[in-house]
Amino acid sequence: MELNGNVPDGPVNEKWDRRKSELKLVNPANKRKFTIIVVGTGLAGGSASASLAELGYNVKTFCIQDSPRRAHSIAAQGGINAAKNYPNDGDSVWRLFYDTVKGGDFRAREGNVYRLAQVSNAIIDHCVAQGVPFAREYGGLLANRSFGGAQVSRTFYARGQTGQQLLLGCYSALMRQVAAKKVTLFPRREMLELVMVDGKARGIVARNLITGEIESHEAHAVVLATGGYGNVFYLSTNAMASNVTAAWRCHKKGAFFANPCFTQIHPTCIPVHGDSQSKLTLMSESLRNDGRVWVPKNKGDKRAPSDIPESERDYYLERKYPSFGNLVPRDVASRNAKAVCDEGRGVGATGLAVYLDFADAIKRDGKDTIAKKYGNLFAMYEKITAQDPYQVPMMIYPAIHYTMGGLWVDYNLMSTVDGLFVIGEANFSDHGANRLGASALMQGLADGYFVLPYTIGGYLGQGGLGEVSTGHQAFVDAAKQARDQTDRLLSIRGKRTVDDFHRELGKLMWDNCGMGRTDEGLAAAKERIPQIRAEFWESVRVPGEGLDLNASLEKAGRVADFLEFAELMVDDALARRESCGGHFNEAFQTPENEALRDDENFCHVAAWEYKGENAPEERHQEPLTFENVKLSQRSYK
Repeated sequence: MELNGNVPDGPVNEKWDRRKSELKLVNPANKRKFTIIVVGTGLAGGSASASLAELGYNVKTFCIQDSPRRAHSIAAQGGINAAKNYPNDGDSVWRLFYDTVKGGDFRAREGNVYRLAQVSNAIIDHCVAQGVPFAREYGGLLANRSFGGAQVSRTFYARGQTGQQLLLGCYSALMRQVAAKKVTLFPRREMLELVMVDGKARGIVARNLITGEIESHEAHAVVLATGGYGNVFYLSTNAMASNVTAAWRCHKKGAFFANPCFTQIHPTCIPVHGDSQSKLTLMSESLRNDGRVWVPKNKGDKRAPSDIPESERDYYLERKYPSFGNLVPRDVASRNAKAVCDEGRGVGATGLAVYLDFADAIKRDGKDTIAKKYGNLFAMYEKITAQDPYQVPMMIYPAIHYTMGGLWVDYNLMSTVDGLFVIGEANFSDHGANRLGASALMQGLADGYFVLPYTIGGYLGQGGLGEVSTGHQAFVDAAKQARDQTDRLLSIRGKRTVDDFHRELGKLMWDNCGMGRTDEGLAAAKERIPQIRAEFWESVRVPGEGLDLNASLEKAGRVADFLEFAELMVDDALARRESCGGHFNEAFQTPENEALRDDENFCHVAAWEYKGENAPEERHQEPLTFENVKLSQRSYK
């Protein structure tokens, strides 16, 4: 079966305009007759909820946190890309499109990526109108800085708090619609099941995380905006509540899961410091604008950085990539950091770190200038490590950050389940095998503000959506399924904690399906994951009750899904016999140790179909065609 991406014909720069002109419309009076469920209130979900309600739809919005302001988008630091070319350094919509396709190692749809670049400028105008306090130059113009994978400055930012400021703008728009009674907000709810009626998504079943009650909610369409699945690795930069459950439950109802092995390793994170650690902290990629990455030239050199002279330092990214230097894409920077540490030249107590040094920038521009750009990031680093980065280099190491894989969607952002739309990091559509820095915020807001409001109207305008109620048998069955899973978890009464299983799975995945992958390691993970899963269902201990506030029960359900999903990740990595972007199989690399693609056999999206419990999933392919960007070996030299 070949998947149809439903991309419009015609020149790439005309596709989105063509699609908008073709879509059916719903008149303002009829919009009031439709209800849409949006799950998630990050930048994608929050912007979609606000925009759909502004258009006149009735929106039910669900968030796992106590407030939409606490969605994980708040953690994004460095910026948001747009092709405005304010610095007049040669940027354009076309160049942003090209850089994104190349940065993703040619594993994304051209049509989707061009649309993303095309609407990027409108995002900035919209957010400025909301009052988002972007940094400005002395004369008042919006400031830009550089990010990895680009040779122009196109990243708009609010110091190191860009995600937070964008989310506050989005939240304001959302709460305006709550006050207007066009959005009904359901905080502290976790989606557990997708409800299908006549083959279409018509609602969800959710657990009230305060009372433990199982609730059913009906709608005419469902929008999933639940973020990524990086916490399958246990240690990641994601919020502790980030999980795969909503996407995985939709997958089991027929939504294909695309490219699950495409996970991003961020090169600029505070290294692991102990066995009891539960998450990792990101240091923004923007720091690589002024920070220089280096390690000692000699193995085992444990001198303080100030005692190592310039002649004995290896600024390895500048040496290997003279064109891009420290601003190579994340996958390239991460693999190179791992390589020098594997050689025995890593720094710090564990040897699993490299230096990010600001001494030259402070000497050149002054401490005050650096503090204006990165002050809150420096303060966060000092609070965590008790080291002052104004005086000594930061120590950083790669960590799991973003996931490029997600539920498969067509050009209209609809999954293989009619009426189920997937936006933001929860879908696979725009980043290929590696996301460029500052493009996550761009995609989330593009989907929510400027794409979904058109395409969901095209779906609803087709008709054929009769009214359903939560008394329908499909809702009754889905609610029972959710309750049965809860009862099963509480009845085991084993001796191992949920975190114990999660930590074991995470280490297995990091070691064997993380930054560097081998056939032997993937095979070992493939064998071990079902064993951990069986032990989980025999030995996990979940204290407390179902009808109550129960954080252990929440975690248990998420880890149960991770234990199923992890096997699909490994299957996807084994099936993709190449290296591309974040998927680096050590058997497929160039003589210079760069990722070696196989365009003849793997220039496609791999989308997996659930075939039932304990049955192998079926792998489908959507061919990728490149009519505007020539397929070539990526080079950042």
